[in-house]
Amino acid sequence: MINIQKLSFCYSKRKSLYEDLNLESKAGSIIGLLGKNGAGKSTLLKLMAGLLKPQNGKMLIMDHVPFQRKPSYLQDVYFVPEEFSIASTSIKSYLQSMAPLYPNFDHGKMKQVLLDFKLEENQNLGKMSYGQKKKFLIAFALSTNCKLLLLDEPTNGLDIPSKALFRKVMAGALSDDQLVIISTHQVKDVDNLIDRIVLVDDGRIKFNKSIISVTEKYAFHTVSELNEGDFLYSEVAPGGYRVLTSKNGVETPLDIELLFNALTNGINLEIHE
Repeated sequence: MINIQKLSFCYSKRKSLYEDLNLESKAGSIIGLLGKNGAGKSTLLKLMAGLLKPQNGKMLIMDHVPFQRKPSYLQDVYFVPEEFSIASTSIKSYLQSMAPLYPNFDHGKMKQVLLDFKLEENQNLGKMSYGQKKKFLIAFALSTNCKLLLLDEPTNGLDIPSKALFRKVMAGALSDDQLVIISTHQVKDVDNLIDRIVLVDDGRIKFNKSIISVTEKYAFHTVSELNEGDFLYSEVAPGGYRVLTSKNGVETPLDIELLFNALTNGINLEIHE
């Protein structure tokens, strides 16, 4: 599905954002794309969507070069940006004009997701709140049935009940031949949804592992005090410390925040897939 090799990109004459970035991903996965502010997560999604052109390297997605923006590519990729503008028209009119651009658009799915999000077809998009517009775009993205869905901070602007609905809708609306990449700082909003973590840091992909491979080898605990040598990484938490340790036969849920902080603080985890 995605084959990126030695990708380089920079804005104007600024320092390169990416240098020799490599990434391969197959369909049938929901990837959490993580990174610090300014690491280039949104830029990477825009490159995949064909909105930006890399300076060097190879980028093939579904056997297409994204920046060529061929109709056969654009009808199978949908990008929901963090910031967007949308026509001041009814949902019904928007669907009539935009849905035909996507050959696999499922109007039945759209109707159901709108119902889940408590949106109605006669509502005017221009008069909606930011959160309502975001829910509509997520509903539309899922209904396109595109092979590649790119979501940039999809839970921004959503209230707590809507975030729970987002997870429910995402989990039930995807097929095995799709790949979803979610760029987010709100890792707790997607920790039960994603099955793979990709971390962008210092212009490269620093980490690209499945959730299962992480939890098979490492454990995440909260302890009242630290014992030297018993942990790989720790940080202060209410009531004590959160620690990352080798598994040693103990099964624990993944703590994505702790994992992210460990990786960005230079902790090297040995995981073989």
